[in-house]
Amino acid sequence: MSMLAQSHPEFAHFEQAKPVISHVESATNSPVALAKKWFHTFASSIESKDTSLVTAHFLTDGYWRDLLALSFDNRTLHTIPTIKDFLDDNNRLKSSGLRNLQLEGEPALVKANRDFTWIQCFFTFETDIARGRGFFRLMRDFNDGAWKAKTMYTGTEEWKNFEEKRGSTRPAGVNHGENTQRKAWKDRRAEKREFLNEEPTVVIIGAGQSGLALAARLGQLNVDALIIDKNERVGDNWRKRYNFLVLHDPVWYDHLPYVPFPEHWPIFTPKDKLADWFEAYANSMELNIWMQSTIKSASYDEASNTWTVTVVRPDQTERVLKPKFVVVATGHSGEPNIPVFKNQDAFQGRLCHSSKKAIVIGCCNSGHDIAHDFYEQGADVTIVQRSSTYVMSSHDGLRILFRGLYEEGGPKTEDADVMFTSTPVHMFEKLHKYVTDEIAEADKETLDGLRNAGFKLDTGVNGSGFLLKYYTRGGGYYIDVGASQLIIDKKIKLKQGHEISHFTEKSVVFDDNTELEADIVVMATGYKNMKTTAVKILGKEAERMQDVWGLDSEGELNAIWRKTGHPGIYAMGGNLAHVRFWSKRLALRIKAQMEGLAPMSG
Repeated sequence: MSMLAQSHPEFAHFEQAKPVISHVESATNSPVALAKKWFHTFASSIESKDTSLVTAHFLTDGYWRDLLALSFDNRTLHTIPTIKDFLDDNNRLKSSGLRNLQLEGEPALVKANRDFTWIQCFFTFETDIARGRGFFRLMRDFNDGAWKAKTMYTGTEEWKNFEEKRGSTRPAGVNHGENTQRKAWKDRRAEKREFLNEEPTVVIIGAGQSGLALAARLGQLNVDALIIDKNERVGDNWRKRYNFLVLHDPVWYDHLPYVPFPEHWPIFTPKDKLADWFEAYANSMELNIWMQSTIKSASYDEASNTWTVTVVRPDQTERVLKPKFVVVATGHSGEPNIPVFKNQDAFQGRLCHSSKKAIVIGCCNSGHDIAHDFYEQGADVTIVQRSSTYVMSSHDGLRILFRGLYEEGGPKTEDADVMFTSTPVHMFEKLHKYVTDEIAEADKETLDGLRNAGFKLDTGVNGSGFLLKYYTRGGGYYIDVGASQLIIDKKIKLKQGHEISHFTEKSVVFDDNTELEADIVVMATGYKNMKTTAVKILGKEAERMQDVWGLDSEGELNAIWRKTGHPGIYAMGGNLAHVRFWSKRLALRIKAQMEGLAPMSG
């Protein structure tokens, strides 16, 4: 009996009854050859529609992550009984028509760390309505020595009969011959952008990376989308940030859909350069965008699954739109989380979110970057750390974290995205403990220096480092690009472990009765849930939404890139890598609803 069955007796009967599929190494059966045999019998079991036979190919504590292939949601199923229940539900395995599994490339033996060695490979598949890609990882079952699936991923890449027009099916761009009503491309684009004679299917709020990526994906699926943004220019959501901001993630991780950064692009992108790229991207992808526009009101008709959205344009005229969906693409965070302190109104300096004496309250990415900026501009700056922070260097931390995926000479971006996403989020807690230890060793000098300076460090959720903090909190970490050394050298002063008691006219007083004079106080204290922004823009309709971000019981992120609790609202957010991958999944979901493949009710 397996360890899982010993600790969970309810699994014991299932283990005794399940079919036995044994793929054991031998002198003539290498791991790679064995993986091919395993895949052949797995594919045959899928064709047989025998869910007991299918799940016999898994480790007892194996995972199956499915994105839109076997359901119209993002699902992660853990343990054989749960996977079997999923496949049996409404006869899902048979009714989906999952079939024609074919290996894509050669299986590879990978030693991820001292506890995780697996054989991995891509594959392709189809269902009755879709074509997709999959990825599996086989690990040895220590009960019988056989190699079985630790993780299985299946994800839809396109709907049959609704494929993107690319390559050999790309549009001609012109109709040759006689046409007395011909219009120039720029005139057609102007008409399309204004939606004078038609309604957008999707209204997207926000022209940052989330809105741009989703609009690009929808456009390639022939779904009309309109982006609405209050700023003057595309990219202003980056241009208007603090002056010396540079992306903390490397270029290989940050490509947008369809138009990757060129080979000469710097590893770390300055915010104004990125803003200009966004503007060029919007033009090249022919995205429909109304800048300097805001939503005045929004209401939803449940019977027709239609919105009535009133938009105020730059000249203060109003347009009423009737889309089927509204996507809130304002970033995965919500309204600024600005704490209120005693006598805060008495402070006569500047109090702002994000003079020579500056206090920065908050010790994550933004707080560090702002303090760094203040110091280089000649300010006497103190950073206030009220709890603990996970710190890793941009140079070594990201190199180790993204190794084998997002790096010079690494896999194609679309392959790296599938490999990364195929790992169930709950597995990162174990996998990344080793990564976190390796990063800490590489960053040892910096981390020791921070501790000696009184900076309070943590190692993330149960020692798993950066990623689970991002998924569970959306913050609580600093990717070090130089501020840590300034703290170590006491060039940026540190106030650690004390809450603000109150303000005076010229200072901040802490609960230990210490007092710091300041000309400016910056609240780098994070943001509220994304739902707060949705409610602010859309009113009571958005109150039906679930809270966005954080993990559900399966390890999938809540209410983002998937159903939100309101049938006509979707949420889109995340860093550039996340929006590149997940924009396709959300666009496919919307396309399926518009074509009758999935219910409009969500």
